Amino acid sequence: MKFETKIFDEPHLEFGDKHHHPDPRLGLFEAGPLQIPAGDVVKIAVVGNSKTVEDAKAFFKDAAAGFQGKGEKHPNLHPDFPGLGNQNPFRCKFDISDGATAAITQAKIDKIRREPHHGKAVEMAVDEIVQELQTLDEGSHRPDVAIVALPVGLIERVWNAKVDANGTVEKDDSGGSDAPDFRGMLKAKAMGLSFPIQIVWEDVFDEKASIPRKVKESRARKIQDPADRTWNLLTTLYYKGTGRIPWRKMPQDGEFTACYIGISFYREVGGQQLFTSAAQMFDERGRGFILKGKRAQTESRGRHPYMTQEDAHQLIADALAAYKNHHKNYPARVIVLKTSQFRAEEADGIFEALNEAGAELRDLVWVQESSSVKILRDGNYPVMRGTFVELDGKGLLYTNGSIPYYGTYPGLYDPKPLLLCPYAGSDSTIAQIAKEVLALTKVNWNSTQMNQKLPIPIRAARAVGEVLKYVDSEKVSSDYARYI
Repeated sequence: MKFETKIFDEPHLEFGDKHHHPDPRLGLFEAGPLQIPAGDVVKIAVVGNSKTVEDAKAFFKDAAAGFQGKGEKHPNLHPDFPGLGNQNPFRCKFDISDGATAAITQAKIDKIRREPHHGKAVEMAVDEIVQELQTLDEGSHRPDVAIVALPVGLIERVWNAKVDANGTVEKDDSGGSDAPDFRGMLKAKAMGLSFPIQIVWEDVFDEKASIPRKVKESRARKIQDPADRTWNLLTTLYYKGTGRIPWRKMPQDGEFTACYIGISFYREVGGQQLFTSAAQMFDERGRGFILKGKRAQTESRGRHPYMTQEDAHQLIADALAAYKNHHKNYPARVIVLKTSQFRAEEADGIFEALNEAGAELRDLVWVQESSSVKILRDGNYPVMRGTFVELDGKGLLYTNGSIPYYGTYPGLYDPKPLLLCPYAGSDSTIAQIAKEVLALTKVNWNSTQMNQKLPIPIRAARAVGEVLKYVDSEKVSSDYARYI
């Protein structure tokens, strides 16, 4: 077996004025976002209870002055947030007007908490929140983006961590709970609003708020310091509120126009039947275009979902048509990433669609999130992020690990690699694919840290699936900001 090992440099990102830097936060600080907003203010609405609404207002007031990071030992990992004055990292202000808030009464929250049936409680909470959002949408203080600031009491009742973690999308099968996922249902019901939403837990605005361990531990959730929280939250609000992207993968000289397509499967509500979920990323703008596929097939007992040749052909053809509609031409190169193995009929359907569009360069890659092979580093230090080992045509890639720029390993557990398995007939070498996958892990506008595990096409397709299961076919939005 052939073994070749290397460590990729940390990929650079592109910001305003073609400035590039590996760190999203320093890149924004030095040059501002890649796409400058059309206006100078992002109008924000807040829906919560009376406390979380006031906490949100106080948080943004403090954010305007800035927060000191806890970066004594690792200043690059926990930098200061510089505030929202002139030439701030986002080149705009964030404003919550007095008429752009709505507080759900304690009596309504208590009624939801007393509801014994989990599914019913979730539906009641979603309906109350959406009703308040619709009122804001129809009023004179319509926002660009709305924060749903969940109080602890509501989180305890509707955020079932086991359900939310296991019941929405596939790994290798369609298993999981039929109980409704609060986040997915709320995002789906809010799809018809004129603005996207951002769900925020109470402890983001008030770090003294205590989240129950049964909810928090299931998601390995640890509250960040105020500077880190502000960097992450405002980056997301900038993307959702302006429709502009903060950064993108740094283009390479001579690089062909490329289209990245992530494919994931999810279960419909209340049944074993699967649909296909796909999120297509436009590289030139970094924009995610959402597509809903047809019913998937399964090999046995509902396990190992896959697409028929006809459905795979149609899904990729639709993705390429959307690309052409946006760019007025087809891409020269198409990369399809999937979290399950490509069957021959799937690959044949994909190749047919690519041939029809004249896309000459193509890579089909099975991205496995676990592998029996691991790498050990001398001493007690975790493996370096970017470590790559070629395993006879496959690639072991550590997208998490020690980061020299941070001076430490920022994770909680031993890093686990991805196993990249190109399908026969792919054009790029496994090293080229691995280097690109590493860069695609940094296209995540929900986080400004560099230790992201999954590339954006896979992460996007999975996030989309969690929401699409609750969306009527005619109400599917193509805007990725509506799903994250």
